[in-house]
Amino acid sequence: MSRINTNVSSMVAQNALGRSNGQLQTALNRLSTGLRINAGKDDPAGLIGSENLRRDITATRRAIGNSERAAHMIATADSALGQVSNLLNDIRGLIVEAANSGVLSSEQISANQLQVDSSLEAIDRIAKTTTFQGRSLLDGSLDFQTTAGGVNGVGLDTVRDLRINVANLGTLGSLDVQVNIVNEAEQAELTVAANAFTNNALNDDLVIKLAGRDGAEVFTFQAGATVDDVVNAINLVKDATGVEAVNNNGVIEMNSISYGTKSFIDVEVISEGGSGTFAANLSSNRDTGEDVNATVNGVRANGDGNRLSINTSTLSLELTVDQGSNTTVDFTIEGGGAVIQLGPDVVSNQQARLGIQSLNTGSLGGESGRLYELRAGNGKDLFADPTNAAKIVDEVITKVVELRGRLGAFQKTTIDSNIVSLSDLLNNLTEAESSIRDADFASESAMLTRAQVLVQSGTSVLSIANQNPQNVLSLLR
Repeated sequence: MSRINTNVSSMVAQNALGRSNGQLQTALNRLSTGLRINAGKDDPAGLIGSENLRRDITATRRAIGNSERAAHMIATADSALGQVSNLLNDIRGLIVEAANSGVLSSEQISANQLQVDSSLEAIDRIAKTTTFQGRSLLDGSLDFQTTAGGVNGVGLDTVRDLRINVANLGTLGSLDVQVNIVNEAEQAELTVAANAFTNNALNDDLVIKLAGRDGAEVFTFQAGATVDDVVNAINLVKDATGVEAVNNNGVIEMNSISYGTKSFIDVEVISEGGSGTFAANLSSNRDTGEDVNATVNGVRANGDGNRLSINTSTLSLELTVDQGSNTTVDFTIEGGGAVIQLGPDVVSNQQARLGIQSLNTGSLGGESGRLYELRAGNGKDLFADPTNAAKIVDEVITKVVELRGRLGAFQKTTIDSNIVSLSDLLNNLTEAESSIRDADFASESAMLTRAQVLVQSGTSVLSIANQNPQNVLSLLR
């Protein structure tokens, strides 16, 4: 064909060269960026999947960072709690030393009291100054806020101690709690009928061993000892045995001081004269108390004396009611707690709301009283009542240790395991996103070489095709 107006061969060569240049540009882009998808046109479906995975990767990375930061916060609180434990142990030792009043002078006991006061001030200071990123941890600001409410809004006046450890408030931002006491806690109880005495006196010599939760004691009574003699002897050492007695119209009623299945009364008649009737009129040789039987929002609670607890995925609390109370308790958790974002999605089941109670001396305490009562001039300082002071410190030590244990368990079982789980998730998500978006350098290098060869050959072919019309000039010569 000898035409000059239209050079079809040149047009074909130009199209081929254009495609080759496009392939070369694509290969250069992928190799220079390391990505297979640089624009939506490269792979629309792949781009959608890749962007969704990148969203998940970003959220997961932040969730891991949240957990790591929460672990640091708990470690900070645990360190402060350790110092409080040391101070409480020091106070406990000072109380025991001060109880040796027959040997120590009043000046020495006063010196111990001064140390106790200083330790209490140190505990208050730790509660105020323990912070993480500017936020106080132990002053009660991270505790849950409760109000009388719930279903009927009653019973809070019968609650002696309430600790909410974890609560999921969901989208409502509050949670109604109803504690229904099915059976109240009971003391261990034994009686000695009036027939054990004649004219209010023992008929013969008697030796008994009385044991309770706190210890055991052996009593020796001579014939003629009265009911009041027996009762007074038992009550004289009730702090050592955990058993007290009363004279109810000639009947001796023995009760454990504490409540629950851990409380018991055991009476063993070691010896009794032939005319004695004490053993025959003893209601039983042993009796055990009963723990409170209750439900919290329909879930069976664990009972321990007058104390009940529950631990579910949405609510973990510990509550102590008045001795022997069977009053239903209703209240509402309206907020508070430290919200920890554990997962990549901002939903309630991927969050934990952790409560940390105040550690100041006005809040720390139990059934025996509050820690501030150990200060000089109060009713339970070293001079006034070292026995109950020791009980208060024991209860506070238990609470502080339980708080440390709970925070440690949360850090180990929830946070640390969450970090491991999210790290595995992050690896899998990153691998999946990489397989979609990242360039395969081996394949792209081969494509680059192919495109370079095609561009070079296409350029040469186009040059030849452009010279074809000049061949027509030879016909005009």
